[in-house]
Amino acid sequence: MKVKTGLGLDSHRFIEGDSAKPLILGGVIFNDAPALSGNSDADVILHAVTDAISGVTGVTVIGAVADKLCRDGITDSKAYLAVALESLGDWRLTHVSIVLECLRPKIDPKVPMLRASVAGLLGLEIADVCITATTGEQLNDVGRGLGIHASVIVTVILD
Repeated sequence: MKVKTGLGLDSHRFIEGDSAKPLILGGVIFNDAPALSGNSDADVILHAVTDAISGVTGVTVIGAVADKLCRDGITDSKAYLAVALESLGDWRLTHVSIVLECLRPKIDPKVPMLRASVAGLLGLEIADVCITATTGEQLNDVGRGLGIHASVIVTVILD
């Protein structure tokens, strides 16, 4: 058996003021915080997972592929993730670890819903999706509440 790991990172700034765009994290809509700025839905979790898979496959999705999809009107990050998952070929995703850094919204109450959503999108058991969060102690702009940062590690195997 072969094992690989991939690392993905993503950050987006909040849109302050009125916005019709919702905050989406891991495919889950949050009503208690402003949306994130970006050409797409700016789902930092799915972008970081997509990048982590790209780190395993070498197929860059966030960038040229996602930009083209955005130009074509496809702004749902689940579409970018689907492209990354297809690039796995015979490799099988077995685990994902997600760390969010943000002052808002409160992540802990939504962790079960986030884990279920991400597990469903990745075809994993909920136990194979781990999500933790930190405020970052206000040491940077994200920790001061200006946006959200996601760090992700994925593990894949080839039987």
